[in-house]
Amino acid sequence: MFKPFPASFLLIVLLAPMATAELVLSLQSRSKAQPDRVVTVKKTWRADQTALIICDMWDDHWCKSAARRVEEMTGPLNEVVKKVRDQGVLIIHAPSSVVDFYKGTPQRRYAQNVPFVKPPIKLSTKNRWGTKWCWPDPDFEGVLPIDDSDMGCSCKDPKCEIREAWTRQIKGIEIFEGDAITDHGQETFNLLAAKKVENVILCGVHLNMCVLGRPFGIRQMVKLGKNVALMRDMTDTMYNPQRPPGVDHFTGTDLVVAHVERYWCPTFTSADLTGKKAFRFAADKR
Repeated sequence: MFKPFPASFLLIVLLAPMATAELVLSLQSRSKAQPDRVVTVKKTWRADQTALIICDMWDDHWCKSAARRVEEMTGPLNEVVKKVRDQGVLIIHAPSSVVDFYKGTPQRRYAQNVPFVKPPIKLSTKNRWGTKWCWPDPDFEGVLPIDDSDMGCSCKDPKCEIREAWTRQIKGIEIFEGDAITDHGQETFNLLAAKKVENVILCGVHLNMCVLGRPFGIRQMVKLGKNVALMRDMTDTMYNPQRPPGVDHFTGTDLVVAHVERYWCPTFTSADLTGKKAFRFAADKR
């Protein structure tokens, strides 16, 4: 005969703390001395001590090929975002230069109103276009393995005209209650401090430019002492295969990923978070 649990037992169950979700990541890295040797280590990060920063996934881009790849990546990335948000990861949407589109939204106000916390180092300074930027340190980081001096349009000739084509984050990446919106280094640091975040995952575009250099990007987060990882299947580069080293676009991206693994932080794929296959661009026929 079934006997109900005593009220005291039910009270204990209700008051017991909920188990903290964990992210088990296969972190891939290289050493400066042996860049061809890949080392993979399993690490477990608490979800509630982790932030996912989505870099510059804009609604459009001046390069048509880049815009198409962002659109293709959006759906799979949004599935990752939904998965980790439900586990307690802080989602920071960082569509640089267009955060004013979200002026007055709860997510924008959240980032603006978090109390100021003094960072342990001076944050990134402005580049020649007046944009906050975390510059390469030649004593620490080697030169990038791809030539992006032409800004990296991978379209066939004629190349696309450079212009500011973006107005907001691409609509396919959903923004929920509890998320934050900022492209500001200090606001980002305030958010991480308020949530006691020590682990930072970077994704979005473009790896050789914004994902590395923005004031919320890889270089800055590493210099702030965070545990940083790049989700390498959820990124892209601005690289024109007509420029050195003369490889196809996706091999060019892999070269930059290897550069990040050698000098800055480990990488992993979305498969660690979703249990599904890692994302791959349809045009990548390798």
